[in-house]
Amino acid sequence: MRPILLSGHERALTQVKYNRDGDLIFSTAKDQQICVWYAHNGERLGTYHGHVGAIWTVDVDPTSTIIASGSADNTIRLWDIKTGKNLKTWEFPTAVKRVEFNDDGTKLLGVTEKRMGHLGTIVVIDIEVDVDAEQTDEKSLTIVCDESKATVAGWSYLSKYIIAGHEDGSISQYDAKTGDLLYNVPVHELNQPVVDLQWSPDRTYFITASKDKTAKLISAKDLEVLKTYVADTPLNSAALTTKKDFVILGGGQAAMDVTTTSARQGKFEARFYHKIFEDEIGRVRGHFGPLNTVACDPTGKGYASGGEDGYVRVHQFDKGYFDFMYEVERERQNRLAAAATAGGQ
Repeated sequence: MRPILLSGHERALTQVKYNRDGDLIFSTAKDQQICVWYAHNGERLGTYHGHVGAIWTVDVDPTSTIIASGSADNTIRLWDIKTGKNLKTWEFPTAVKRVEFNDDGTKLLGVTEKRMGHLGTIVVIDIEVDVDAEQTDEKSLTIVCDESKATVAGWSYLSKYIIAGHEDGSISQYDAKTGDLLYNVPVHELNQPVVDLQWSPDRTYFITASKDKTAKLISAKDLEVLKTYVADTPLNSAALTTKKDFVILGGGQAAMDVTTTSARQGKFEARFYHKIFEDEIGRVRGHFGPLNTVACDPTGKGYASGGEDGYVRVHQFDKGYFDFMYEVERERQNRLAAAATAGGQ
């Protein structure tokens, strides 16, 4: 897989995100810029200017009409994808670390930092998916995270629950209408923060990544841990592939955190694991620093990663990826074929 190298940022990447059709990639970084790229050839389509702090997060609505971004300048901004116009700005007392649209684009969730006497919150804003509409100033819901601050959050299937990952390694499930806490489950090691949360296509389960060197596949309905993927380095991001049963993990220790006695510094690879059997099946090298974010093309054709080195690397999967079959799967298919042959005789 020869990657396309996207060089549009001057500082470390914070998030990369595909739109639902998989033809556009949005990237944010600490350089106060949001870039949008064509996924198939890496051509830069445009840049969104307006934030005056590091941009931590971006999301695109299901119709690819608008995007939302959250920044260290304490704002969430809404943008017209086509023109780059800033449609709306919501201000908060602290930085916004994560934004996410629900599955029909009518609600936007934001996660704010715990800082300077302000508790971390999860806010919900009603959205009109129309570049000419006037957006509301009001927040329809505010959830205060007083036990442990939320670091990431997202919408479950049918916008029924808001699922949040916390600084103490736990996962919470909130009622999306009332904001009531339904469950809080310790999932990762205590005080090892959950740093990423990404959904399956139907939003019935999700994957988390943590600094405790593990990623977990978790059911949205009851927060049951379904699978655990163990890495050898602190993780920053985890994504689920479509079409094939794989997960992709990204991480790596920053240079300042690596001891001189460490046998092998860095470990800056994207790691592929089998989703069902939990085994590592391959790695893709390329970045010159930790992988801060990974995202999978919803059409199943490839994935993108963003690194501390300021580059986005876009990989289109080759024939070998689609032909790859795990031994257990191969045995099962052989047994099925043998049974079919025996039944036909």
